[in-house]
Amino acid sequence: MSMPQPSTTDPARGTHYGRHLRVLIIWPPQILSYFNAGHHLALYQVAGHLRRSFPRGSVRVIDGTVEQPTWKDVGDDLFQHQYDVIAVMNDFDGVAGLCAFLSYARRLSPSSLLIAFGRLSSLNPGAFRQFDLDAVVESGDFETGVVAATTAFLDGPAATADGVSLRRGSSWVEAAGPGSLLAPGDWILPGADEIPYERHDALYSRDSNKFCGIPRRRELVVPAARGCPIGCAYCEVPGIFGRRERRLPVERTVSYIEESFRSAPFDYVAFYAPTFTLDRGWVLRLCERLAATGSRYPWKCATTMHHLDENLVRRMGAAGCVRISVGLETLDAGGHSGLPRAKHKDERDLEALARWCGGAGIELNCFVVVGLPGTTVEGARRTIAKVHEVGARARPTVYCPIEQLHSEMTDHDMAAFNRQLFVDGTHELSNRELHEAYGLVFSVARDETTVFRRIPSRAHDHTA
Repeated sequence: MSMPQPSTTDPARGTHYGRHLRVLIIWPPQILSYFNAGHHLALYQVAGHLRRSFPRGSVRVIDGTVEQPTWKDVGDDLFQHQYDVIAVMNDFDGVAGLCAFLSYARRLSPSSLLIAFGRLSSLNPGAFRQFDLDAVVESGDFETGVVAATTAFLDGPAATADGVSLRRGSSWVEAAGPGSLLAPGDWILPGADEIPYERHDALYSRDSNKFCGIPRRRELVVPAARGCPIGCAYCEVPGIFGRRERRLPVERTVSYIEESFRSAPFDYVAFYAPTFTLDRGWVLRLCERLAATGSRYPWKCATTMHHLDENLVRRMGAAGCVRISVGLETLDAGGHSGLPRAKHKDERDLEALARWCGGAGIELNCFVVVGLPGTTVEGARRTIAKVHEVGARARPTVYCPIEQLHSEMTDHDMAAFNRQLFVDGTHELSNRELHEAYGLVFSVARDETTVFRRIPSRAHDHTA
């Protein structure tokens, strides 16, 4: 996919800048297969970008997956507000509530422009044309896509949009070109008063779910970077956000943390970035700034083993890092042919990283892919056993063959690409092997975290 360079261009600047619009940004109600607060941050960043693009408008956000309104609640909101624009977010299995929501929206707010955006619609945009939508964001950042779609419809029936396909009558108009990527300075960092953090607390309370958050402590998500050059075949990041990484300046990152902790009772920081330590110099500068504060902000991150070394891990621990998650994927050498060279790691590499983390007082959390091409169920079991042997925590997920998404899929077909279920027809496992593989993902967890004990609680009283 051809990706543009980051730009500060905003398609709404100009004719429609002062237009008053009533906008809803929503992820429709459904049961999540998995919760990562970082993935949900896009709701609030898109909302912030729309507020900046249309400063006279009003923008409301509903995370129905987290807030769990009833459909009557949703219907009340649609009917009473009569939105001009409704941007509907999706994720890998984020289509379960889409059709029901569109039915409500078309009946109760029939003049609304309906736009789809999210990871799944960017990966498989053609399939979203089967739904009763007016626009699908196909490429570029979600913020610029939603604004481009809105502006195109305000411009009239002949207008097109970069990164967005538009429905005109009974047919679809292709995107005019690739979607825009925002420079990090143009990212909106959400205020603490907009996000339902108490619901996030509840979703993270059971560590056996192996969700990303730390139980019993409140998380501030900091969107530190977008894009990644590593190029794992099963990862959506390069295709959507580009192979060139974009990263917030250190000063703005630290200022956001300090401002957020002053305004609300957060306990720790989660840096949301595909490969947090990809830019080693940036991480060292961040550690220096955090250490200068007395390392009073505990934090965690996700990265690769390849982009860590003993000195860096030690510096991270001294700056307040309490957990590092790494994409270990597998120790089964049979799977290395399908992985970037940076992911070719063996037991000695894992043992060394575990020693470094142990010496720095950091919990090591290892992502393991079950069903990775070239591996066996037994290989995945050995990988998890080795993770436990070195004193680390394992988080297994099922291999997701995103390259097999296609435009003829139904919503049911797409819902299987949730990294918890094997996609029919994409593996050669016997029924017995499937049962054993699912056992690695869904059996009772024996490695629940205790890292919360090292994080003082400000949000509310917790039992340690």
